Amino acid sequence: MADMEMKEIESAVEAILFASGEPVHVDRISITNLIKDTPIPKMVKVRQNFDKTCIPESDIPGVITRELDRPEIGGKIQPGQKIAITCGSRGINHNAVMARAIVDFVKSKGAEPYIVAAMGSHGGATAEGQLQILKDYGVTEEAMGCPVKSSMETVQIGISGVRHQPVFMDKNASEADGIILFNRIKPHTSFRGPYESGLMKMMAIGLGKQKGAESIHHQSPAIMHELVEEYGRTILENAPVLGGIAIIENAYDDTYLIKGLSPEEIISEEPKLKEISYKTIAHLLFDKCDVLVVDKIGKNISGDGMDPNVSGRFVQPKYCSGGIQAEKCVILDLTDETHGNAQGIGLAEVTTRRLFNKMKLEMTYPTGVTNTFLHLMKIPMTMDNDREALQLALMCCPEAEDHDHMKMIRIPNTAHIGVIEISEGMLPLVENNPNFEVLTEPYDLPFDENGNLF
Repeated sequence: MADMEMKEIESAVEAILFASGEPVHVDRISITNLIKDTPIPKMVKVRQNFDKTCIPESDIPGVITRELDRPEIGGKIQPGQKIAITCGSRGINHNAVMARAIVDFVKSKGAEPYIVAAMGSHGGATAEGQLQILKDYGVTEEAMGCPVKSSMETVQIGISGVRHQPVFMDKNASEADGIILFNRIKPHTSFRGPYESGLMKMMAIGLGKQKGAESIHHQSPAIMHELVEEYGRTILENAPVLGGIAIIENAYDDTYLIKGLSPEEIISEEPKLKEISYKTIAHLLFDKCDVLVVDKIGKNISGDGMDPNVSGRFVQPKYCSGGIQAEKCVILDLTDETHGNAQGIGLAEVTTRRLFNKMKLEMTYPTGVTNTFLHLMKIPMTMDNDREALQLALMCCPEAEDHDHMKMIRIPNTAHIGVIEISEGMLPLVENNPNFEVLTEPYDLPFDENGNLF
């Protein structure tokens, strides 16, 4: 058989094996042969130092009670009323503790609390999937001492004031006598404005469910910040929102601030809290690097799998900026908590077969349909193991300042960057810098016999 024929047959077999998730072994000239001589720099473990101010976990219930027990919020609750409490924001530390504190406060007023899953298209845009997400947070009926309701059914709550669009709200929440919002305030991953991630967005998109989220995302990204405010205000005007608990976290994911806001204060005070969150958020204390390696991404970490305020990989860079500037980004794996949702994988140039095999299209694609950012689901170049993934990225950095001393950063995920790894070539940037502690001597990355780091 001619060599050309044999190559064509081998290519076809390899394509079939790849599609099936089976290992592919390429002979002759292959990607492995092309990159095998690319050196991987020695790494150094360093600690980034941020403000550690926080509220101890033991104090959180008391603070929430105090913030809610104001005439403007808790004073509106009457015995026997059914009070819906929103829950669904990803990655909040002490999420279950806070939710339970709100539940207990409502009970102390003689009312009947229940929790509603307030998420757009999370959990594959299914009621069961969103209930599982709450369970992952520790938010269950047993732990909360009240019903936990999840549904994708919505009702139209009103018409937006500026663009005259229908505004939707979770049906379970719409049946309550009062609604208490609960969410974290932080910079958004794809837009900038007075209201980003917070209580206003919890109303517009969280309570809006998939239908409401789709309604906003299917309009121009340039006006998304306006739509969040417009839809949120419509819900405030037409639904029995009693107020909310706003959370700000420090760079170590500890609770920095807890603030109870009345409906009027949501409008006036949330933008001020957002500005505080910009100062407390974790970020990499470098302007740029050649290669950024992220061990794991997931919807429990960020809406985009990895927070672009850290990674610098924004969905819509013409509307948002920030984070580190890396020529190449490598993503090695998914978190277990993301349940196969690999949204954000398209923001990297290189990934691994490990991640590819864990990716579930039925969990990933609904998010893309909802937010319209289809490029977030694109699959990058996929390598058989971690070593080859790093070698590929390091080899393909033509803009590197010093190819003999490549600047590479490795982080566990974008939510935990207190302790990170940097390449030996970056040591001059951290020596004598009070914001860093050098924790180790340079070392080779500990790849196993299969070329993986974990």
